[in-house]
Amino acid sequence: MSDRYQFLAHTPIGQFVVKNLGLPNPPTLERYAEGQPVVDGTVLVGAAPGGRIAEAAAATLEQLGVEVAESAAEGDRFKGLVFDASGIKTSADLVAVQEFFTPVVRSLRGCGRVVVLATPPELAADAGERVAQRALEGFTRSLGKEVGRGSTVQLVHVAPGAETAITSTLAFLLSPKSAYVSAQVVRIGATGTTQAEPLTDSAQPLSGKVALVTGASRGIGESIARTLARDGATVVGVDVPPMASELAALMTELGGESVTVDITSIDAPQRIAKHVADKHDGVDIVVHNAGITRDKKLANMKADGWRSTIAVNLTAPERITAELLEQKLVRDNGRIIGVASIAGIAGNLGQTNYGTSKAGVIGLVDALAPTLHNGVTVNAVAPGFIETQMTAKIPLVIREAGRRMNSLSQGGLPIDVAETIAWFASPASTAVNGNVVRVCGQSLLGA
Repeated sequence: MSDRYQFLAHTPIGQFVVKNLGLPNPPTLERYAEGQPVVDGTVLVGAAPGGRIAEAAAATLEQLGVEVAESAAEGDRFKGLVFDASGIKTSADLVAVQEFFTPVVRSLRGCGRVVVLATPPELAADAGERVAQRALEGFTRSLGKEVGRGSTVQLVHVAPGAETAITSTLAFLLSPKSAYVSAQVVRIGATGTTQAEPLTDSAQPLSGKVALVTGASRGIGESIARTLARDGATVVGVDVPPMASELAALMTELGGESVTVDITSIDAPQRIAKHVADKHDGVDIVVHNAGITRDKKLANMKADGWRSTIAVNLTAPERITAELLEQKLVRDNGRIIGVASIAGIAGNLGQTNYGTSKAGVIGLVDALAPTLHNGVTVNAVAPGFIETQMTAKIPLVIREAGRRMNSLSQGGLPIDVAETIAWFASPASTAVNGNVVRVCGQSLLGA
C-alpha cells in the first residue's frame, strides 16, 4: 500500500508545507538489494578507555569488507558510528559517549547507523558499573530520536567472552536490512553460549537449512518465506486449507513445500512434525508467524473472539514448539523465532485478546531461552505498524497516526520483519538468544 503523504512530503510544495508547519517528514529509507555490500561507506569505530569490544568489532567489520576509520578529520562523512562503551565503569565515565559522539554525529550520512556496544548490566562487576551501563539505554533511545534522515541507533549488550560472536549482529544492524529497526537493545551471549559459527557465506547464509514458516501464503509470512529462500533455505510453508492454492503457488515458485493444516487442530503439531521428519529428518528454523485479530473492546468481546486469538497466536506456537523439541527434530544450532507485536508490549485499544497473545509470545521466549541446548536459540520480533492488507483496512485517521508515531515517521514493510527474522536465523547468530526486537521505527508507544 502506497504512502501518499510521504510522496507529497517530498514534492517541492510538500517540502515547503512540511517545513513551515512542522509536520512529520518521512525520509526515503534505504533497504537491502541483492549484491549490495554490508555497508556502503566508512564506519568510524571508537571506544571509552578500557573498552574490551572495539578491537573485535573493527576486526569483524574488516572481515565483512567494511571500510573502518579509527579517527575523524574535518569534512569526513560516515555511514556508521560504532562506540565501545564497555570501559565505562562509573556514572562520571559516561562523559565518554558525549566526547565521542558530539563532534561526529553531524557527519553521519543519511540512513546512517549508530551502534553502541556495552556490557549487560546484570553482568557488571559492581553496582557503579551496573548503573553506568544501564544508563546507556537512555542515551541510545534518545539519540535515536535526534539523528533523523532515516538513521537508526542501537545498543548491543555483549557478555564477556562473546566479543567474537558479534558478526551477524553488526552485519545486520549496520546494513540496510535493519532499515525499520531503531532504539533496540540486543543481547549477545547473556543467555546460553557466548560463541558462534563464523559467517561463511554472507550471500546465502542459510544454504542447506530447512525453514518452517507458519502463515506463509501472504503478507508478512510470504515475505519471510521469500527472504529465507533468498538466503538459501528450503522453506516448508504452513497455512490453513482456504489458503492452500496461494500457499502451493508460492512454495512452487520458491522450490519449497506446502503443509496445509489448521495449526489449532488437535493433531497439527504431530502432522507438522511428521512432515519435517519424513522429508528432512528435522528442521533448522521454525518461524511462528501465523496470527489473527478479533478486535473488540473487552466489554463487547465474545468468548470465541478471545479463544480463537489465543489459540492461533499463542497456544499453537507453544504446542508446535513442544512437539518438535520433544521429538528432537530441531537440529543443533537451530532457531525458534516468534512473531510478537508492540501490542504485547504497550497494549492497544480494542486488542486485549491480541495484546495478551503477543505478550505471551514474549513469555515463550523468556521461558525457553535458558532451557535450550546444542546451540538452539529462541527469539522474537515485535512489529509495529507494518503496511499490509490488514493495516490497509484501518480507518484513515487511525492509520495515519500509526504511520507517523515513530522516529522514522512512516510505516514499515513486511520485508523489514523478514530481514530481522533472517538475522535471528543465521547460523552465526548462536549467541543471540532470548531477544525480543521491535521492528517499529522506534515507535512512540512502548519501551
